[in-house]
Amino acid sequence: MSVHPQVAAYRAARAAAGTPPLYTQTLAEARAADLAAIRAGGGAVEPVHEVRDTRVPGPAGDLPVRIHRPAGEGPLPTLVYFFGGGWTLGSVDTADGICRRLANAVPCQVVTVGYRLAPEHPFPAAVHDCHAATAWLATHPEEFGVDPERVAVGGDSAGGNLAAAVTLLAKERGGPRLAAQLLVYPNTDQSAVPDGDGEDPLLFNRRSVAWYRGHYLTDPADARHPLASPLLAADLTGLPPALVITAEHDPLRAEGERYAHRLRDAGVPTTLTRYAGMVHGFLAMPAAFDDGHRAQDQAAAFLRGRLGKPGGVSAGSAATASGGGAGGKGDR
Repeated sequence: MSVHPQVAAYRAARAAAGTPPLYTQTLAEARAADLAAIRAGGGAVEPVHEVRDTRVPGPAGDLPVRIHRPAGEGPLPTLVYFFGGGWTLGSVDTADGICRRLANAVPCQVVTVGYRLAPEHPFPAAVHDCHAATAWLATHPEEFGVDPERVAVGGDSAGGNLAAAVTLLAKERGGPRLAAQLLVYPNTDQSAVPDGDGEDPLLFNRRSVAWYRGHYLTDPADARHPLASPLLAADLTGLPPALVITAEHDPLRAEGERYAHRLRDAGVPTTLTRYAGMVHGFLAMPAAFDDGHRAQDQAAAFLRGRLGKPGGVSAGSAATASGGGAGGKGDR
């Protein structure tokens, strides 16, 4: 397959190091290896005016959250961010680099939610944790300096799935009102057969998808539940404006792009950008992939357009279109 030269170099380095696939490791090993790989690929973290760890109420007890706050007084626009890791791996540390970059670049406050992981806590625990944390932040704005009129959700991979699910649950429950959704190579259809050019064990592949699904979904029928598979939701009207980012060589690409098209068909302002030659996970690894920087910049521009001014959010206004950088295809 015609991968980007930086992807080829990344794959070659993993081959030389004999890096085993995460799905061949124990959960403890995979969780540690996933965080180590993200930290290595993320490079040096940006300083932020304030980073604070605290907790908010969740459905089954308090949830850890990490707050990344840029300089500025008064209530700030806020992105609630859900880390990736197949609902099985990850913590608030996983997305620290992404959240710091977005906090500075938008600028906005970015809050990462430490939702419960599978298989210890299978579907729908993570969805309800993420919605509960988002709702708490939006309805207790004075505690965290949140502007409740400028709250967005976002995430990458499983985090993108959770962000999409939170928008559906917020619509169903009448809140919180969300200004935007940032979906980066999201899982949107757990019943779909993943795309892909094979079973390359050095890259995220169809076996990876099946391994994560197997931990998250204990009942096969859950694969068709809209909170697990947002693409299967009957009605997407009225959801917040979206930026959907996909990678050309990602087994999740087709379902992410189908979701973007369904959002558009439902009248939701949506920008879809496919990054040519890229693979799953590139956003979190800007030290390895230049397009990781470009995608983070695109995400920041989208959020800036949606969160930039109090009272400036309109569900019917046009989506921010940012071209996606070299190799990207903007507004697909």
